[in-house]
Amino acid sequence: MKATVLLAALMLGILVAPLAADAQPAGKVYRIGLLSSGSSIEPNPELEAFRQDLRDLGYVEGQNLVMESRYAERSAERLPELATELVRLPVDVIIASGSAAVRAAQHATRTIPIVMAVAAEPVKEGFVASLARPGGNITGLSSLDEGLFGKRLELLKETVPQSMRIAVLANPAHPSHAPRVHDLTVASRALGVYLQMLEVRRPEELDLAFAAMTQERTDALLVVGDAMLLSTSLGGRLADLATQYRLPAMYNWRPYVVAGGLMSYGPSIRDMQRRATVYVDKILKGAKPADLPVEQPTKFELVINLKAAKALGLTIPPTILFQADEVLQ
Repeated sequence: MKATVLLAALMLGILVAPLAADAQPAGKVYRIGLLSSGSSIEPNPELEAFRQDLRDLGYVEGQNLVMESRYAERSAERLPELATELVRLPVDVIIASGSAAVRAAQHATRTIPIVMAVAAEPVKEGFVASLARPGGNITGLSSLDEGLFGKRLELLKETVPQSMRIAVLANPAHPSHAPRVHDLTVASRALGVYLQMLEVRRPEELDLAFAAMTQERTDALLVVGDAMLLSTSLGGRLADLATQYRLPAMYNWRPYVVAGGLMSYGPSIRDMQRRATVYVDKILKGAKPADLPVEQPTKFELVINLKAAKALGLTIPPTILFQADEVLQ
């Protein structure tokens, strides 16, 4: 009888053990670190959407979740210090927004999981060994930059067919600046347009950059947005300047257009946010970043703002309107 009871107990233990391993510890409070190049004092609808996605998955701040946010206030030099702060807390996972933030987190830790909210070229930038097998403590999402800037230039040229001189507003400190410029240069030759490259290192330089466009009689503008400087939080100011100088402008992401810009083409930033939340959830439940392939966007959206077009005195060609995924009135 004792032998039978002992055997039953052993069998029950074998069955229950895997279930206990899969379950989250009772009363566990997870600490998520957010590392951003942006500003803490500006509205951040993307962050609020991310928090809502976490709530939908059962992570509630003040109950089982603590968010530790660190903003570099557009100063790349601050990112390493902020990343180190998050590591010392410590946090369970770091979400890094933008390539500069990912690099700072990578240098700060080789053990704490890092989720790239978005990175332009994670393999070329040395964040992961490959998209399919990241191989370290970093995984997440790539924005698939290659070829996109050429496509944006093509759409801008089709929208403003008479444009022969197109200004490119970019931050030279971005890790992917050189390949982006190469992509645009190749595309400009095929389209027969001249590119006016304007480098902006601080928001204060925007007025001078737009004045230079006027001097060069620029016909249109392509903004190479990034998390560090030409962020979506500056979208309203960029839109106002573009309207003031009568320049049709193309941007990376939809939030620029919502802020008043003319048009954007790129991955759906909302879809990417949702996917980043899924990565965080999997890691908190025990998955290793090395085993989670880096995802590339599958949905790209062309967004057009007709109010901005009207302010510019521009009629959007029917061929472009037909391609648009969203038209803002």
